[in-house]
Amino acid sequence: MVGLVLLTFSAISLLTNIINTLIPDIISSFHASLTAAGFLVFSFFIAYGVMSIPAGFLVERFAEKPVMIVSFLAATCGSLSFALLPRYGVAVASLFAIGAGMAVLQVAINPLLRVAGGEEHYAFNSVLAQLLFSGTSFLSPRMYSYLVLNLKNPSPDQDRLLRILSRITPPDLPWASIYWVFAVCALLMMGILALTRFPKVQHTEEESAGSWDMYRSLGRQRVVWLYFAAMFAYTGCEQGTANWISSFLSQYHGFDPHTTGALAVSWFWGLLTAGCLIGLFLVKVFDSRKVLIGAGIGALLCLSAALFGTAQLSLFAFPAVGLFASVMWPIIVSLALNSVSRYHGSFSGILGTGIMGAAVVPVIIGRIGDYAGLRTGLLFLYVTFGIVLSVGFWARPLINNATVNLKKAAE
Repeated sequence: MVGLVLLTFSAISLLTNIINTLIPDIISSFHASLTAAGFLVFSFFIAYGVMSIPAGFLVERFAEKPVMIVSFLAATCGSLSFALLPRYGVAVASLFAIGAGMAVLQVAINPLLRVAGGEEHYAFNSVLAQLLFSGTSFLSPRMYSYLVLNLKNPSPDQDRLLRILSRITPPDLPWASIYWVFAVCALLMMGILALTRFPKVQHTEEESAGSWDMYRSLGRQRVVWLYFAAMFAYTGCEQGTANWISSFLSQYHGFDPHTTGALAVSWFWGLLTAGCLIGLFLVKVFDSRKVLIGAGIGALLCLSAALFGTAQLSLFAFPAVGLFASVMWPIIVSLALNSVSRYHGSFSGILGTGIMGAAVVPVIIGRIGDYAGLRTGLLFLYVTFGIVLSVGFWARPLINNATVNLKKAAE
């Protein structure tokens, strides 16, 4: 069961973060403006904002297994719709359906992981799941490059998979083949889930969706809205950076989005994975607020180098943003939950709704970019990273993170 949950995390990552790599192809294939390209990302991540709280009620009403199967069914339908009819309008509806499925899955699998692996191993398994999530995000752009390059320039000795994809994918849209891969993966996950026996999950207060009275009580607290804004800003930082890396490198430095651009996006997620491991050490040694301040300053410096540096510096600085951004999510979540005395499950749902920042910020960047250039549009990330950085100064958690005195431990 733990293996199944970890596999589900990998599937969610595959269907979520490959969008970052597709942006240049969407712009060129559909002659889309930067705003229109950003709106595709909006349609995916707004589903997280819409579904995060209702998903908790769905899981409590119907249990994890049927909800997870229906979630992958939504992803299958969304993927097949675009694979069969690759049009911009279909892409918008397709990505919303996939995003809705992934949002519900995120809510369903976390308590399942706690029960399946044991509460005493939950922290370790959660970190392992995050590593697999980021690891798949690192590998998926490479799969995209493999498919696009081989379908654009077919060779007589292609393997069976490529021959099948070449028959069912429009010749002028080789990147659309990735949606057939999405559909097959989602179908396989539905089959695996249907054949798996699930344990009974008893939701703790941390995981319970709660009642509307709890949400109203939290909504009256200023600190709740501050952390909602911080979560909104962080997800905007993450997707606002990753979504435009390939387009920026292509537009300003002439790098091929199918190779160099895709590789840069891959390394963004790879360094975000590595940063998770570094962050585990840092929050055991330093106050998490100081770690967040350091990460915010580092991210802003790397962003500046990426936007205004040379081609080679930009190529390395963009992925480096991911290294510093890696610790922001867990620190914001832990500070938020440690800043309220009750209703943590409901507060988690509110924070999950803040993921819609990943929908809104790329559209804002694209809109500004259409009028003043993509570089100017990406300057908006200074605002979102600045909001995240500010948390390190105003956060006053009821419980601070436990730290280890290395000097004393050495003695």
